[in-house]
Amino acid sequence: MLVKTFGSAVSGIDATIITIEVNINQGINFHLVGLPDNAIKESQQRIKAALRNNDFKYPGKEITVNLAPADIRKEGSYYDLAIALGILAASEQLSENLLKEYIVIGELSLDGSIQAVKGMLPIAVAAKENGFKGIIIPVANIKEAAVVDGLNIIGVENIRQVVDFLSGSINIEPFSINIHDEFSRQLEIFDVDFRDVKGQLSIKRAFEIAAAGGHNVLLIGPPGAGKSMLAKRLPTILPPLTIEESLETTKIHSVVGKVRKDNGLITQRPFQKPHHTISDVALVGGGTYPQPGEISLAHNGVLFLDELPEYKRSVLEVLRQPLEERTVSISRAKFSVEYPAGFMLIAAMNPCPCGYYNHPEKKCVCPPGTVQKYLNKISGPLLDRIDLHIEVVPVGFQELAYHQPGEGSLEIRSRVVKARELQSERFRNSPSIYCNAQMGTKDIKAYCQIDDTSYGLLKKAMDQLGLSARAYDRILKVARTIADLAEAQGILPNHIAEAIQMRNLDRDNWASAN
Repeated sequence: MLVKTFGSAVSGIDATIITIEVNINQGINFHLVGLPDNAIKESQQRIKAALRNNDFKYPGKEITVNLAPADIRKEGSYYDLAIALGILAASEQLSENLLKEYIVIGELSLDGSIQAVKGMLPIAVAAKENGFKGIIIPVANIKEAAVVDGLNIIGVENIRQVVDFLSGSINIEPFSINIHDEFSRQLEIFDVDFRDVKGQLSIKRAFEIAAAGGHNVLLIGPPGAGKSMLAKRLPTILPPLTIEESLETTKIHSVVGKVRKDNGLITQRPFQKPHHTISDVALVGGGTYPQPGEISLAHNGVLFLDELPEYKRSVLEVLRQPLEERTVSISRAKFSVEYPAGFMLIAAMNPCPCGYYNHPEKKCVCPPGTVQKYLNKISGPLLDRIDLHIEVVPVGFQELAYHQPGEGSLEIRSRVVKARELQSERFRNSPSIYCNAQMGTKDIKAYCQIDDTSYGLLKKAMDQLGLSARAYDRILKVARTIADLAEAQGILPNHIAEAIQMRNLDRDNWASAN
């Protein structure tokens, strides 16, 4: 007897419906075809034990299981439950009437309990798009799948419960959540806040400008100056995620199994902080069976690279294309996948190997020329993609002892949101540009015009400070963001002056003292 059940395979951050065909004939063999990986090939032993331990009969006949379409490679333990139900239906221990209405996903334990799997959100989206009534999934995954409206989410704990539900012996109410209430409730819940930061007013101002314009930032300062602490708080002042951004972010995290079981929807902008020993594959994604990397997990949020010069040169260089195109493409011989990678880059580094170059109290002990050699570990093309170079100075005792709280994240965020709204209106006819940091040469000429006074100030800075040519466009873009924060129509000289102060590494004499 031939029976069809339905599962799903995840490729990239999207899912494809897989038809599981189970046929039982005379014989004694078990055949599993359709490009399964080793985890699926091992499913026979799990299914046999699970059925027998729950008082079902495992047919002593020839069982052929085909995973269609056959040209898509199938991975993981997604198909255990669907194959087991197909075997029960093909051996007439279960009616097949309801099987065609549901996607069935779950890994079977030997006792018949159903374990959680990764990638449930894209699977739920695919089920809805393909007209299925609902999905039968592990209880641990129901909050993640319930993000999709208009789909019956049936959470189950073991195979006996599934069989009883499909045969009508028990009724399981579909799980549902109010996505808008869930989304709104958690938008302003943060573990950290800029209110906790003592002093560092200039750095907080730089982060406000970066958040308002989507600018990448490089922090340079000695150990203990607060670089990591400040970077961790940046997501709290970025504009809140929209529903669409939240769903897209959740899909990426779902694919790698990083969605929390108590909250199916990611409502805060991600903050990814990979260690400096990370490989280029782990950073951008890939592998034999491609998975999203750290830059995709940081999509719609912040990627923080601490101790930037300590990263391998090859790792840093692979960042260049995603920073420009906001996507990363992973190609293999027979297929390719594309992951979104629209993130803000925040990097931090010591000014020299000992960490105390330009320190107000401690003396640098590095030999002559070491500072420049240390800075040269970061390539010019990567620095070209970083708009703000900010020097971080340690906070003095008086500021640390000052108990008056500073400005909080929500107050800063309100100004950032207003500036982003101005940019949305400005770039409404340019779908590839979402903020000032994304402007090209043509857009800079159109939106960053300056008067004679500002031009003279910028020319003087270029000449006297030895600013490089690449700093010119960056200063104009940052000045445009500063003007947006001030709700000014045009760029004024004071906006140019403030932007010039945020390009420390472009100065010819920055490392000349060493």
